[in-house]
Amino acid sequence: MNDCDAVVVGSGPAGATVADVLAHAGHHVIVLEKGANHLLSFDAPFDLLGHLSNDEIKFLRRHFLGPDPLLEPRTFRRSEADGDRLFVGEVNNLPSTVGGAGFHADAKLPRFRAVDFHARSELGPIDGADIVDWPVQYDDLEPFYDEAEKLLGVAGDAAQNPFAEWRSSPYPMPPGPDMYGATLSTAAARELGLHPYAAPTGVNSVPYDGRAACNNCGCCANFGCPIDAKGDPVAPLRRALSTGRVEIRPLSHVSEILLDATGKQATGVRYLDTSTQPPEIREVRARMVVLGCGAFETPRLLLRSGIANSSGLVGRYMMHHFQTFVLGIFDHRLHGYRGRSVTHLHDDHMLVDDASRAHAREHGLPYFRGGLVEHGGGGHPLMEAIHLPPGPRHTQTMLESPMRDRLWAFTMQGEDLPQVTNQIDLDPQVVDVHGHAAGRVTYSSHPHDLVASSYCSPLLERVLQRAGATSTFVATSPSLHGDGPRLAPNSKHVMGTCRMGDDPRTSVVDPTHRCWDVDNVAIADASVFPTSAGYGPTLTLVAMALRASRTWL
Repeated sequence: MNDCDAVVVGSGPAGATVADVLAHAGHHVIVLEKGANHLLSFDAPFDLLGHLSNDEIKFLRRHFLGPDPLLEPRTFRRSEADGDRLFVGEVNNLPSTVGGAGFHADAKLPRFRAVDFHARSELGPIDGADIVDWPVQYDDLEPFYDEAEKLLGVAGDAAQNPFAEWRSSPYPMPPGPDMYGATLSTAAARELGLHPYAAPTGVNSVPYDGRAACNNCGCCANFGCPIDAKGDPVAPLRRALSTGRVEIRPLSHVSEILLDATGKQATGVRYLDTSTQPPEIREVRARMVVLGCGAFETPRLLLRSGIANSSGLVGRYMMHHFQTFVLGIFDHRLHGYRGRSVTHLHDDHMLVDDASRAHAREHGLPYFRGGLVEHGGGGHPLMEAIHLPPGPRHTQTMLESPMRDRLWAFTMQGEDLPQVTNQIDLDPQVVDVHGHAAGRVTYSSHPHDLVASSYCSPLLERVLQRAGATSTFVATSPSLHGDGPRLAPNSKHVMGTCRMGDDPRTSVVDPTHRCWDVDNVAIADASVFPTSAGYGPTLTLVAMALRASRTWL
């Protein structure tokens, strides 16, 4: 009576990877995506649809990739003491479209380091946080990292990074060309003892897997790639569709997971098909339900479905990356809007050494870790325009371009410690356009994040000054000042709301990502991360999805 072997909710990096693995193993898969399809044809040869362009207004202001925060609002508060909410609107929204979050990303795909999987054992606890070891270690995951890099197509050179872990093979492509600003910041960083390297990116530096090489148009972050040079999420979706055993249904908003009479087995999902007028309620029956909705929407769906939550941890331990922005203004043009959004990184601030331990002890911590630092340029014309003063000077200042053509920036993706009080739950009053309770974020930063930021930012300012910046300044997300949405993290790296573990009393899913309370419901996205590390999550979640999905069905 089943419609398929597995129904996958979400078509981003996690869902696409699972669909690919299961279909190549001979299983029939239906993928439900609540957003529209702007990516590729579902018929061979699965070409791009031609919907993509380097249009800043379309992508950044008109919610082309969705969701519209007026139709699907989220709410935010720092703690229960704030009442039901402080803010309603856009809170860290990610694209809801075929291809999911991978669609908008600038495709930095670093691996985690070995210590990230056993930080509790190696580095120890920190008060106010629940740092735990993962039930999978780097050596277990390395073959899947290697497979993920080949699947997506990653360009890089591991030999440039002295802190990189061992790997079984080189990156499948060499690095692409350096951005001009990166040649200045990397030289200055090396002079001050840091170790920058070419960023591993899922952007073709040469033709790869039938896709073109990047033409360095400068519209990676927040844009889809109109020439098909980014592998995530196109590559796994094409591979999955090519089996003939995968059906993707866009505009399919899953409202709940269906359970049998015992409440311990899922029978499928119910969804609203908004491709019809009027929309129709439909069901998909399947042997297994796989969630790849992201660490915000996955716990929201679980809570809405009334699935048993014996640990009480569904939605708990939400993590972002605490972002520290160190920016420098130069007296000459850097052309930071040309090329891939980021061509260089450095890992030095993830190390725990004597100097950082001393600073930590001065602030009441045993240690801290910063995060991966991205060397990148300014934004695009509209971003610059809305931040420059109005009036007669506006046009002249736009031509001078201090915030775009003369700006260079470091972004540190600071490790965010897991705190049980940081969570996603269902807002008791605010609903979305479909009548479902909005997801509510309760989140405040741990002192660790602030101490790490305050320690690393002065050094990063010195690097920019050494590179030639005439002025520098520092900002953070979440903001340390201000009101409203600026209190919410801006990082699109959301992790940890359905943590993985060996004990059902202290985790939501087992080491194969199956829910302890309903074992034919599995989670493939970054919800399962027990800690956040200080690296972008995409490559790790794809590697984890490859590993876990081979144990299902």
